Amino acid sequence: MNFTTFNQTDDCLYNTCPERSLSTSVYVFLFIALMSVILMTVCGNLLIIISVCHFKQLHTPTNMLVLSLAVSDFLIGVFVMPPALIQLIESCWIFTRVFCAWYLLTAYFLTSVSTYNIALIAVDRYFALSKPFLYTKIVSVSTMCIVVLCDWAVWLSYNATLQYPNIESLSKTACIKNCFHELTEVWSLVDLLLNFVFPLSVIIILYVQVFFIAKKHATAIRELNSHTRTQTSKNMSDSMKSERKAAKVLGILVSVFVACLLPYFVYSVLGNVIEIEVESLHKFMMLVYLNSAINPVIYALFYPWFRRSVKLILTFQIFSTDSALINIPC
Repeated sequence: MNFTTFNQTDDCLYNTCPERSLSTSVYVFLFIALMSVILMTVCGNLLIIISVCHFKQLHTPTNMLVLSLAVSDFLIGVFVMPPALIQLIESCWIFTRVFCAWYLLTAYFLTSVSTYNIALIAVDRYFALSKPFLYTKIVSVSTMCIVVLCDWAVWLSYNATLQYPNIESLSKTACIKNCFHELTEVWSLVDLLLNFVFPLSVIIILYVQVFFIAKKHATAIRELNSHTRTQTSKNMSDSMKSERKAAKVLGILVSVFVACLLPYFVYSVLGNVIEIEVESLHKFMMLVYLNSAINPVIYALFYPWFRRSVKLILTFQIFSTDSALINIPC
């Protein structure tokens, strides 16, 4: 994910920020609200990390992707969101130029990894449902770990290459007022395609396929049970509820992803045509990061194993002997 410009003004020579137009009460409320989002991001993803790492029953290929997503979102909550929060509230960059370069590289790298973790989860679920026997045969935990490492390596290389001109520019800059990175029209288009259009297309297409495959399986099961006269009306109702839940989850997944990322990309593309406001861009950037706070809810709270493992963690039962072997319903 790649954002916008290093803006400089004479004001930065005096390390001053413009006076806030907000009242103190609104300022405090905004600070508390955004800090709550950061805390939710860090704690929610940390619970997923502990759960998957501690309980051996959760060491599955799919959960390696969930773990990778949680790690990237956790790091966003720890290293990216706090500086972004301060820059949003203070309306200027109060840190050093070296930290700005590190912040930009970290933000772009981690948001790209997070986005593609979501896409990889879609690929994994489609493959597991459409080719279950082949999936079991060729996909293992070690194989998925290699896929995850490749994902991280590719996006680190991509963003390091993209950020190199900015780091060089920063080394020649006496001071900076706002920490951004301006992309050329070509790079804006490339970034739009790589970090939004392509992963969104993968997510939508594959999850739609997953929904129809699941619906087909549910229909086949109902017909089989109907022929054998073993299906009760309650089970029929449960099957229909399962289909509706699958459709609901699909809608949430796609809607949240689009809602969090689309505004930034639209604004970024328009930035090549019209003059954009720094404060508005800050808000859209925070919206992108908000996706990392919502991901634990979407990708974990729908799993029974997460609710069970969180209960064990919060009650400190994970410190008991052989707690890693505790049965966790999947």
